[in-house]
Amino acid sequence: MSKILVLNGPNLNLLGKREPEIYGAATLADINEALRERAAKAGAAIEFFQSNHEGALVDAVQNAEGSADFILLNAAAFTHYSIALRDAIAAVSVPVIEIHLSNIHRREEFRHTSVIAPVVMGQVAGFGAESYLGALEIALMKLDAKEKGARR
Repeated sequence: MSKILVLNGPNLNLLGKREPEIYGAATLADINEALRERAAKAGAAIEFFQSNHEGALVDAVQNAEGSADFILLNAAAFTHYSIALRDAIAAVSVPVIEIHLSNIHRREEFRHTSVIAPVVMGQVAGFGAESYLGALEIALMKLDAKEKGARR
């Protein structure tokens, strides 16, 4: 059974209350439940972790090596300046998809740069809570293709 790790960075614990005009009305619990349901239908295990602390997310990425098959990451503000998180992603062999609720390229100039983008598989941004589901679908397709390739 494939295992997917969903990591969420600072302030995402405030979803549903924090600037709903930008981030939507869904809470992080709502998003996690939708992901849990979809992963279960696909026969994949899924685990969730949220932290407002950079080092905790770095630890989670490092600990994913050998225990997770994919990481879905909304690094939030750390996207724009965390070289430590970027280096942790580069150091592990677990593929990572970067997620953003809003389209970071249509927002303030400082949000346009993602320091983690060069070391992740790709980015899903601008679709609200559906960004997470889109990233999960991509991860499931990639894992399925990898499994089929291994069976040949």
